[in-house]
Amino acid sequence: MTIFTNEYINIQIEKSEIPWLKIFTNDNYKELSQCPTNIKQDIFNTLDIIEKKMIAYYNPEKINIASFGNYLPHVHFHIMARFKEDSYFPEPMWGKKQRESDLYLPSFDIFCKELVNLLD
Repeated sequence: MTIFTNEYINIQIEKSEIPWLKIFTNDNYKELSQCPTNIKQDIFNTLDIIEKKMIAYYNPEKINIASFGNYLPHVHFHIMARFKEDSYFPEPMWGKKQRESDLYLPSFDIFCKELVNLLD
């Protein structure tokens, strides 16, 4: 589900037990180095805003930011708030599950609405 779009990028939700967003370029670039400078700047500014908002809102153990596209060769970044109690910590979310977890986190819907207000 897309929660924000501008001229260069869009932000999508990754369904997960943790707060997890993805930033995609609107145009299909395979590598970050192929993106024009203004798009790269928008990506990094948006990453910075999302990371700071996740830290302030969720107080996670760590923010993970990843960029890989082996299955989907389109420039995109994953931004995830990680918690010691999540099912996979300290492994990546696509790694080996470590435990069953019942995280009780503040509303993701409210987080997304507040984030979009920051980005507008």
